[in-house]
Amino acid sequence: MSDPHLTIVDHPLVQHKLTIMRDKETPTAVFRQLLREISQLLAYEVTRNLAMTTKQIDTPMQVMDAPTLDGKKLALISILRAGNGLLDGVLELIPSARVGFVGLYRDEETLQPVQYYFKVPDAMEDRLVIAVDPMLATGNSSVAAIDLLKEAGATNIRFLCLLAAPEGVARMKEAHPDVPIVTASLDERLNELGYIMPGLGDAGDRMFGTK
Repeated sequence: MSDPHLTIVDHPLVQHKLTIMRDKETPTAVFRQLLREISQLLAYEVTRNLAMTTKQIDTPMQVMDAPTLDGKKLALISILRAGNGLLDGVLELIPSARVGFVGLYRDEETLQPVQYYFKVPDAMEDRLVIAVDPMLATGNSSVAAIDLLKEAGATNIRFLCLLAAPEGVARMKEAHPDVPIVTASLDERLNELGYIMPGLGDAGDRMFGTK
């Protein structure tokens, strides 16, 4: 898309796996595995344009100046609890990343986020920070999480989600226009309960088999 604030990853493998995840008959174990697989595919996009440098290495053939990542190791921040489903897959791709957690739950009456945990790596101002949460619905929890990360010193933040609603994208853009969003789908709308439509239900419940 042309919007620099929002990138929709329309790769056929991503869209195929997402369709299976949307199906209400898909069992928990399959849902969880597909989320891990999609997270790795999305990670390729959200880590595009990482800072690079070179270092001298010896190949079996000769010495060369080879590209390598520059700067401090990036920070992956899971917005609990459902963020852990994306976190696991991204960590497999970037095992050296530092990991943090923001504990938020949504008050079902007010739809506002309530914080219960916050622990992030040091030197946040020197790291690329990728916040992960499968659902960008109202945007209230995501905005609150980014607020906390900025208070902790983060200045270079990207947001990775599986599904987004137009309302959530607009809320994030208004509050944090400097934080690009990468997602597999921009769905139609929110319903009266604040859930994404057509969506896939509650990502945390479907990941962990809870109701």
